[in-house]
Amino acid sequence: MEKVIDISEIKKFLKDGMIISIGGFFGCGNAHNIIDEILKTDVKNLTIVASDTVVDGKGIGKLVADNRISKLMATHIGTNKDTQKQVNEGLIELELIPQGTLAERLRSASAGLGGVLTRTGLGTLVQEGKEVIIVDEKEYILEKPIFVDLAIIKAHTADRAGNLIYNGSSRNFNVAMAGAAKITIAEVENIVENGELNPNFIHTPFVYVNYLVKA
Repeated sequence: MEKVIDISEIKKFLKDGMIISIGGFFGCGNAHNIIDEILKTDVKNLTIVASDTVVDGKGIGKLVADNRISKLMATHIGTNKDTQKQVNEGLIELELIPQGTLAERLRSASAGLGGVLTRTGLGTLVQEGKEVIIVDEKEYILEKPIFVDLAIIKAHTADRAGNLIYNGSSRNFNVAMAGAAKITIAEVENIVENGELNPNFIHTPFVYVNYLVKA
């Protein structure tokens, strides 16, 4: 199956109310060109799963500013005043998730696990409404997997099969998100022929990637 598509085809994967995960951290590792392409459509009421919303008017912050997000699952929003404003006004439903927990919930979805046990958040708002399990006389919060409809990730280089290599810290959350999604689209800077990538250095295997966009 040919995985390389034109960026204009992104619109056919979008629908109102869907869950989209966007990899990266504070803009580094965000698929900025795909985000801009989403903004060309009229899709709305999105649930976004991401580390953060960057700053006003940049990366995921553009989706916030254009009122495309109805629910946000993220680790922090302190750098984006627009996100804070919309949360305070009730326009965005916010679920704050500890950063490591977010990564593990995505990874558990990718691995087919029923969830992960963590002590992070015990006795705080994070624990509210969640099951607490005792193991060896210690309490743990059961954090369930996060399954998403569409993962939008950013990599440096791909081969035509969809094997991905990231550049430095830009792999943040991208690796875990690929396996947690029904459909994964990777924005990449370079596409090489199959067999050109060293299999010892592939970060995301082709089996998790449905489509590639060169941007």
